[in-house]
Amino acid sequence: MATGSRRVDVCVVGLGPTGRALAHRSAQAGLRVAAVDPRPDRIWTPTYSAWLDELPSWLPPSVVASRIEAPTVWTTTERKIERPYVVLSKPRLFDALPLDDVQIEAQRATALTARRVTLADGADIEADIVVDTRGLPKTDRRPAASAHGIFVEAQRVEHYVGAGEGLLLDWRPENGATNDEPPSFLYSVPIGDGTVIFEETTLGVPGGLTQHELRRRVVTRLAAHGISLTGDEPHESCHYPLDQPPPRRLRDKESAVAFGSRGGMMHPCTGYSVADSLALTDAFVDALLSGTDPVAALWPAKARFVYWMRERGLAGMGRLTTEQATAMFDSFFRASPRQQRALLTEHADPFGLATVLVGTVAHTWPFRWRFDLVGWSNRNRWGKYTAQQQVSTRKR
Repeated sequence: MATGSRRVDVCVVGLGPTGRALAHRSAQAGLRVAAVDPRPDRIWTPTYSAWLDELPSWLPPSVVASRIEAPTVWTTTERKIERPYVVLSKPRLFDALPLDDVQIEAQRATALTARRVTLADGADIEADIVVDTRGLPKTDRRPAASAHGIFVEAQRVEHYVGAGEGLLLDWRPENGATNDEPPSFLYSVPIGDGTVIFEETTLGVPGGLTQHELRRRVVTRLAAHGISLTGDEPHESCHYPLDQPPPRRLRDKESAVAFGSRGGMMHPCTGYSVADSLALTDAFVDALLSGTDPVAALWPAKARFVYWMRERGLAGMGRLTTEQATAMFDSFFRASPRQQRALLTEHADPFGLATVLVGTVAHTWPFRWRFDLVGWSNRNRWGKYTAQQQVSTRKR
């Protein structure tokens, strides 16, 4: 346990994949690092995936648990995305980020400022910089990512999702939802442990959907493919906001610096954050070593403009029906690989992103649906639906 006060170069609060990577790389660079987390040895719960080319070169290949050379997208037709996609092994990723040279405090942080962390036992850690990597705040009515995933033995579902295959987005109308309900799609990939996850997902809907509703939809999809469940299959769930903004520059002298999903690295249109956070870790560390502002290094004007445009895309997605969302993604996946990457992964390619956003809207058909995409109509289509859903859930 901590006693008194001590000083380090960097204090990282939160040891999810992002925080652990930042603490690990900072220590490797020779910085004095402290890390605060109530359960620092806990293996993470969510499933983490990424495009292979997003991952930083310093990660060993062993962190990849499952690889899909060309994942499938289903809109009005089937498309193969010729870009390798991987599922990460959580235990191997954990082991690839050792904290042997990091001062670990296995307790809760009760207060954070720009240069001080107060621990639950009353001690303080003083640092040249405090980095908050604890994840996201509550969703409430913010545009959300909601998902419910069920893990099924691979041999039972090989006719649906076989070895080396994956469904990145499946918009086929097989989940039992009507066009008068918020849309959701299926995400399904082999995990690498002998199971395949089938995860019903919704993006951008204010407040998101309940786990009960998403589970009903994924069970309905599986039944449509002749797959029945025992009810004992493992499952996972997620529910988090998609519009967490980038941090301000270090002119804000009172606050810890947010990094990872808490610091704008949650992709507003996809819900992915881990790969981008890992890829930007060394840029953050390099800024610390050079004595420059790490927020300015990570968030130049181009990157902030990209984030702003993605937020506009998020707002458009959050007001679409199932038919409209299917048509919109059908338009998007006709774009060039560079344009697709500008939306899906590139941190600072505003020209490519602007091109693909305009092109996606321009090629979404019927023409009148474009008004919903840009917010000229149905700006709050699902607001009442999800508000009533949340009230109903609280009454159960």
